[in-house]
Amino acid sequence: MLKDTKFHLIALLAVLVLLLAGCQAAATPTEEAATEPPAAETEDVTEAPMTEEPVATEEAAGDIVIALVPKNLGNPYFDTANNGAQEAAAELGIEVQYQGSSTADATEQIQLLNSLIAQEVDGLAISANDADALVPTGQDAMAQGIPVVTWDSAIAPEGRDVHINQATAEGIARVQIEMAHRLADGEGQIAILSATSTAPNQNEWIGFMEEILQEPDYQGLELVDTVYGDDEDEKSYNEALGLMTTYPDLEVIIAPTTVGIAASARAVQDQGRIGEVLVTGLGTPNQMREYVKSGAAPEFALWNPGDLGYLAVYTIYHMVQGDITGAPGDEFDAGKLGNYTILDDGTILLGAPTVFDADNIDDFDF
Repeated sequence: MLKDTKFHLIALLAVLVLLLAGCQAAATPTEEAATEPPAAETEDVTEAPMTEEPVATEEAAGDIVIALVPKNLGNPYFDTANNGAQEAAAELGIEVQYQGSSTADATEQIQLLNSLIAQEVDGLAISANDADALVPTGQDAMAQGIPVVTWDSAIAPEGRDVHINQATAEGIARVQIEMAHRLADGEGQIAILSATSTAPNQNEWIGFMEEILQEPDYQGLELVDTVYGDDEDEKSYNEALGLMTTYPDLEVIIAPTTVGIAASARAVQDQGRIGEVLVTGLGTPNQMREYVKSGAAPEFALWNPGDLGYLAVYTIYHMVQGDITGAPGDEFDAGKLGNYTILDDGTILLGAPTVFDADNIDDFDF
């Protein structure tokens, strides 16, 4: 009897153990299912990266710094170019630093440029004091990815990306000879008072002037001397005095430099030689207005240097942004000046010079 009771108890316990094991096994899949994320949530996670914004590859305009480097500071011509450069900078939302030395010296200009390269400016816009001496410096800048654009006065082609010509060199030379021819009534002695002896643009213009003087229409003009005032007012003034003393029959002084033309006109005026010696060349309306009206310099020519600085900044901006590389055929927009194309020789032509005289000088303010 006792044995039967024990047997029944053991059998009952075995059944209970089996029932409990079955319940635990049935519960396991349900718990696992509850821990899995819903299908919709899994899809959201995999699609999330596709909603990110693309990373910009262009440099933000506000971070661009361009250095505008003239031949020298304190020169009204270059100051006007800087005004145009700053106008372009404001339109583009960039920074233009106007930096130069007090004298038109190639060595000082090279030192300044080396400093700007070390500061990693984004672009250099240079009016060169020496076409050849600045080549290694320009090459260093380009090797570091800094575009080099020259304006007014070029670095030799191997030391720059692009050069902006005011007009063609032959056109600038011709307009000055034409003005001298008119002022001298077709015959007489003329002299040239230039900037520095190494200024590439001055030398190129003078070379063309000498060639043009060989043409039949200008055989009555005699070029008696070429002197250099180094773009310094006092030296240019004294050189003009020297020309009038050395050549008492001198008819016209051609000064293809804004410093030289104003100094020459003032020398003629101070010496009471108005009507005897006449001055022409390249100048700005504001600095020459007095001398045009006094008769010391009845007419002169120039492009707008403000437009020159403006165009230089736009050119570099498009190079920094990768819109152009500086290659021939590259086209770009230059704001108020319109569209420009880089020519086959790697230059950009601003436009033809304007002749200023008593009839139109008050129409201009620069």
